[in-house]
Amino acid sequence: MTSLGLVHKWFSCTILVAWSALSLLAQVNPVPGDPLTGNGNVSRSVLTYSNLFSNSYGPSPVSDASGFGLPANAAQPTQSFEGTLTLNNTATSGSFTKISDLYNLIPGGDSPWKHLPTFSFQFVQNGSHFIPVQQGLIYTGNADWNYIIGPGRVWIENSDHGYMRVTFPFALVQRNQNCVHNGEMTFLSSNTASPNISHVYYQITQETCYPMKFNMWGQLSATYVPGTVQNDTAIENAEAAEVANRMPTKPFGALSTDFPGAGLVLSNFTKAFRSPSDITTYGLVMNGTDYSSGNNCQTRYGNYAFCDDMRLPSYSLAKSAVADVALMRLGQLYGPGVYNLLIKNYVSQYIDGGTWNITTFANTSDMATGNYNSSYYMSDEDSQQMANFLNAETYSAKIADAFAFKTYYTTPGTKWVYQSAATFILTQAMNAYLQQQQGSGADIFNQIRDDIYKPVHVNQGGLTLIRTDNSATGHPTGHFGLFLIQDDIAKLGNFINNGNGVINNVQVLEPTRLQESLFRESNPSGTALLTSAADSMYYKDDFWGKQMTPGEFPQYSCSFWVPYMSGFGGNTVLLLPDGVTYYIFSDDNEFYWYDAVNEINKIAPFCH
Repeated sequence: MTSLGLVHKWFSCTILVAWSALSLLAQVNPVPGDPLTGNGNVSRSVLTYSNLFSNSYGPSPVSDASGFGLPANAAQPTQSFEGTLTLNNTATSGSFTKISDLYNLIPGGDSPWKHLPTFSFQFVQNGSHFIPVQQGLIYTGNADWNYIIGPGRVWIENSDHGYMRVTFPFALVQRNQNCVHNGEMTFLSSNTASPNISHVYYQITQETCYPMKFNMWGQLSATYVPGTVQNDTAIENAEAAEVANRMPTKPFGALSTDFPGAGLVLSNFTKAFRSPSDITTYGLVMNGTDYSSGNNCQTRYGNYAFCDDMRLPSYSLAKSAVADVALMRLGQLYGPGVYNLLIKNYVSQYIDGGTWNITTFANTSDMATGNYNSSYYMSDEDSQQMANFLNAETYSAKIADAFAFKTYYTTPGTKWVYQSAATFILTQAMNAYLQQQQGSGADIFNQIRDDIYKPVHVNQGGLTLIRTDNSATGHPTGHFGLFLIQDDIAKLGNFINNGNGVINNVQVLEPTRLQESLFRESNPSGTALLTSAADSMYYKDDFWGKQMTPGEFPQYSCSFWVPYMSGFGGNTVLLLPDGVTYYIFSDDNEFYWYDAVNEINKIAPFCH
């Protein structure tokens, strides 16, 4: 062969290899569970083809499961959806029924509270999975509502005349607040028929929101503009990876069959709750399995069709899972000396209120800044001044209100006074310190997002945090603002409880503080724990702790600590010393969990 021929052969082979590599890179990985195996013979009585092409809708919401759930005989879609979905006339359409409004925020007449914000978003499809390009908290600019949009499903029903049926979960999130109102949307779509989309029906029939409950539903005309979405393959593969990396699950009732001799009374796990309908979800993580309430996510109209993707607020759980995790991350990156850094050196607004000359990062995470207006239990937290702080949206207003607890001063580290504002101050101090180390583009939440949450495989919708100024570029809050799903709660709880701060054989959380946060140092009762209530609850490092003693609980032969994360309204994650994590999310301001601990003791004893 001539040298020219050799060059030609080399060039051809190089092109072939390069093309093969590009083809491999462009390959879409199927989502576990695909393809669907039904034949499309589905009996449907709600949200039918005729309903969705009608200009009218019913006088009340429909069954969530029947209207939006994937039916057993659904067939794999033969078309694909990729492009932009826009809903029309959102500001003037739809129905609304108020159920409760403790703070009287919803006007009597028409208002943005009673309608969807503007909706125009891109979606792609991977098999039978319908994937929003933008997940996590979406700032809409609406006066009252922001969005979170979750991945849904696509399938074929023979009675839909060749159209694909699409359903997906979404949530309305109150602007500058952590309340979540969960709903679903559905429509029919076709790449060959005209029109290429039906009306879109939506409804909201569930929330994890103590102060406000409502139903919202309606049917809107819509436009679908097909088009190639940037990075579509990566988005589709990310969904496949996310589903593949979810923790193994079993129904909560499987605890009885997996531990047949334990004598479990499953009803005790939710004992003392005034109304079971106020419980959004609960679960127990043991031996790498999440025994969850699973598909039993009740709404006012049956089971939610996307229980695995139902969005849950964190409220003050974020104090533990964001603020203290961030401080432990800084301790690992730059040494435990960061715990003793002074707030005044990193938050210039400290001069606006109180005395901060010797208050450290650690003091602030203990809720012991030395500055307070009232020492009565939860008095500062329940005050009008705290309401001003929580409602402030701009950074300048919020940080000013955070430093308004200044009536009294005592030596930092000696008096516990719970203040969400303190955690906000700590978060700003940590953010400023991180920027000092890494540059002005650093962000303390993004640091733990990339170093902790992503490697633990937190859902894409859980990788954002409420920020000031109703903007993705605002300051991270830290005292609240995460939006999680069941799998995220199970993973984060299990990691904090059992991971020893290690991910992929790398220490990511400073281990000494982690043990201290979990009340597992050699003599936790002898350290400077700050009694916070008459029933001997304690607070340290933005975690709560309860010492269970034989004197108070005679069924136990030893004393042990139960560290836990707790959020407004009734959200609790117990990090039990036997390696079990128990979580329950509700919205009737109930926090009772002693009977759940008693049941867990039957299968994973605390005293040996």
